[in-house]
Amino acid sequence: MRPWYRTLAFFAFAKAPTGGQNGCCKAFPKAMLKASGAVLAPPRPSKKTVARVALVDLREPAGSLLSECFRQFGIETSLMTGNVPERMQSEKFEACVLHLVPESALVMDSVRRSPSNSRMVIYGLGGSAQEAMRFSKYGVNAVFQEPLERSTALKLVRATQMLVMHEFRRYVRIPIITEISMVTEDSRRFTATSQEISTGGMSVKSTEDVAPGTALEVSFALLTLPRIWVRGQVTWRKPNKTFGVRFDAKDERRMRIKEWIEAYLEN
Repeated sequence: MRPWYRTLAFFAFAKAPTGGQNGCCKAFPKAMLKASGAVLAPPRPSKKTVARVALVDLREPAGSLLSECFRQFGIETSLMTGNVPERMQSEKFEACVLHLVPESALVMDSVRRSPSNSRMVIYGLGGSAQEAMRFSKYGVNAVFQEPLERSTALKLVRATQMLVMHEFRRYVRIPIITEISMVTEDSRRFTATSQEISTGGMSVKSTEDVAPGTALEVSFALLTLPRIWVRGQVTWRKPNKTFGVRFDAKDERRMRIKEWIEAYLEN
């Protein structure tokens, strides 16, 4: 049995294309969302289903729309109503989709305590990034924002299908949203939100104005990884207020991040 805390808390929020009527989902890594042409090209149909997703108390048309999106990637869906926490203890699923409401906490807790579903990918439905953070201890992996649109829902399913199918080794950078504390050399303190993390650094978003070349110390925690401090340097910054931090290769504390990520990949 793999303990639930091996599961990274991946949050993905995708945005509808510019000019769209509704906002839905922010992108995971950009490279994962690229497709040739205007329409996403699904992979070749699989001869058999390789994963199952539980749709928890989803009403129409959301249930049918998400079923269609997952099916295009060879993933089966099952509508689940009634006795959901108990069923999560006895039935095997690779993922579930549920509303980000207080009542869902009981289901998430049951999932993470289940011997067979502890590594399940949890998709939230509805809510903002701040609302999703309230469930961060359960390791929510991705969020579909409402109202759902087929094109943006497909993008999120495409971006996260490898998580559902447990093909974690394909990730070079891990998408994850968590709060980062930062202190510059001149003792200026501010917070940021991580977007991706790797053994060598991370990309973050903050309203604070920091220039490339700025030396700082970052502090954060990742589920069972206790809070860690590591030196780094800002290597790039974009107009959308995101910037990259490269960890100091001479800072031995960086190895705790590397070991934690590698241990997760091994399992």
